[in-house]
Amino acid sequence: MAAPTADEKYELITRRLQEVLGGESIKAILAEGRSPKAYWGTAPTGRPHIGYFVPLTKIADFLRAGVEVKVLLADVHAFLDNLKAPLELVAHRTKYYQYVLHAVFTSLGIPTSKLHFIEGSSYQLTKEYNLDNYKLCATVSEHDAKKAGAEVVKQVESPLLSGLLYPGLQALDEEYLGVDFQFGGVDQRKIFTFAELYLPRLGYRKRAHLMNAMVPGLAGGKMSSSDPNSKIDFLDSPEAVRKKIKLAFCEEGNAEENGVLSFVEAVLIPISELRLSRLAGDPVLEAGTGDQKPFVGEGAPVGTVFTVERDEKFGGSLHYSSFKEMKQDFEEKKLHPKDLKNSVAAAINNLLEPIRKAFEENEEWKKVEALAYPDPNAKPEKKKKKEKVYHPPPPGKGKNVTPTADPGVVPPEAQGAPELGQAAVELAEQQPNLSVEGSA
Repeated sequence: MAAPTADEKYELITRRLQEVLGGESIKAILAEGRSPKAYWGTAPTGRPHIGYFVPLTKIADFLRAGVEVKVLLADVHAFLDNLKAPLELVAHRTKYYQYVLHAVFTSLGIPTSKLHFIEGSSYQLTKEYNLDNYKLCATVSEHDAKKAGAEVVKQVESPLLSGLLYPGLQALDEEYLGVDFQFGGVDQRKIFTFAELYLPRLGYRKRAHLMNAMVPGLAGGKMSSSDPNSKIDFLDSPEAVRKKIKLAFCEEGNAEENGVLSFVEAVLIPISELRLSRLAGDPVLEAGTGDQKPFVGEGAPVGTVFTVERDEKFGGSLHYSSFKEMKQDFEEKKLHPKDLKNSVAAAINNLLEPIRKAFEENEEWKKVEALAYPDPNAKPEKKKKKEKVYHPPPPGKGKNVTPTADPGVVPPEAQGAPELGQAAVELAEQQPNLSVEGSA
């Protein structure tokens, strides 16, 4: 298989995207025979879920086109995001994200020689970066900062100042990571245009921006780490996956806000095509881990990219060569939600199996997971009571010891009893060698 041309690389880099800003600059780099540099960032807050397959599948295209990709684990951004986690916890979550993301790329057979993980705090706390941040603060209006972060920074009744800093920091990342383009969801478009406007005002060049479409969550709407019903975790059990898919919103004939159908388009079909390319001898792809069979059933015609398994009594399996065909069948109610869900659940479990296995075989990853996401229902360990060690008192001391009376001295309680007083006098007369203090 011949090496891809500059045009073929550009097609690979930009396919399936919703929008590209500044694509000409990427074409120019490819025409010069250079490898573009890109960055995709994620703030390590909640547990990463299978929605991450959407950008990671696209990043696979970048790597196949020879792009050098930097994955920014934005720990400082995570801390600034409404204080969702203290810095100590963010540090553990950053390590957890790195384990998960690396396991995903390895499982897909994506070459990682040009993939670099970078922690934001490794350069965002430097003098130079902070001086540039102050320059932005002296240039950017409150209105522009608030507008840029409107789709990304959580809007609350009493917003924190950190929300205004967020867009500027993300813009500066492009310069300090030394990239040619930034990649993200279309929800970040306002931050991207903010960067295009303000980086040149600091004397830095404008970068290109590539945007994925947003994929709905399982319950409809945005897939969120904070909503357990809208997402599937990378380490969810096969039973949990099937249960969540069964409960997912997938109304018959309704393709809008349909997370199950959208996941097929954004993840399952691209991965199936990637596996078909490997079978065809793509020299860039590696072996991958787990079952690398495309999501294509037995006896499927050539060109099929996804098969919906179905019992013969219901007409047999449905084979699709494009998502457009599948969507049309779904809208015309030729494809039933139950059959779609069963095939999607099986495909997701196929993707997650090698990631679960990697987790189970990695003790360090398990320790990091426990520290990053401690069980909120775990009861705190009770402090052990300090065992009391008994130390006997010296002879003649202690509360239960009867005090010894001095010879010749009548105790107060005996002063009113003449017979006791007389006994004391007689005792003293019998010991003439002892003084009143009892010393020799």
